[in-house]
Amino acid sequence: MGRIFEVRKSSMFARYDRMAKQFSRVGKEIAIAVKKGGPEPDTNPMLRRVMQNAKGFNMPKDRIEAAIKNAMGKDISNYDEVLYEGYAPHGIALLVVTATDNTTRTVANVRSHFNKGGGTPGNSGSVVFLFKHLGVFKLKSEGLNIEDMELELIDFGLEEVGEDSEGNIVVQCGFTDFGNMQKALEEKGITPISSELEWIPLNTIAVTEEQSEDVFKLIERLEQDDDVQHVFHNMA
Repeated sequence: MGRIFEVRKSSMFARYDRMAKQFSRVGKEIAIAVKKGGPEPDTNPMLRRVMQNAKGFNMPKDRIEAAIKNAMGKDISNYDEVLYEGYAPHGIALLVVTATDNTTRTVANVRSHFNKGGGTPGNSGSVVFLFKHLGVFKLKSEGLNIEDMELELIDFGLEEVGEDSEGNIVVQCGFTDFGNMQKALEEKGITPISSELEWIPLNTIAVTEEQSEDVFKLIERLEQDDDVQHVFHNMA
């Protein structure tokens, strides 16, 4: 019984850690969005996107509102998005998206994670050309038809539409078309489950299960860093 309780307790703390990380990430994204476009979601598409995603993993409304209020304060840290590049073990390319108020600290930490995780930090431009920057909208499939969606959204920058493993519709558009696509979905009364700017690999590299474990260990190490928002890879 004691062992079962310990396992359950460990799992519970892991969920709390993931939730805390998600809330922290969203708080920084809100700060960046407010800095760029102001505190009103009606006139700030970036802020609307972040708020929609926050609701998607059940971030309380008062926490969202508090983050917006904090982002307007004079004493709040000014976060900037900085992209770092490098290679994980076995030649897997990584893009590390950070939100930082101290780039000196962040670059030192990211380089340390790469080195200690068996990877190689890269210079700007060394990896990013292997990826494409896309807007990715995940939609509930109820009441929607993929073929109709393709016809209706082609004029708003649609690049690809399909389904994920859970049966949700996934809409992809170019990075510069993100705002147009977001507005088009809103006008059609469609609220995405999530909407993100992602780095999608142009090609993927197959690895063995053992090799993938090496890669995921480095990715996990990076994701645990407070300054890291997302890690993208080109592993199949």
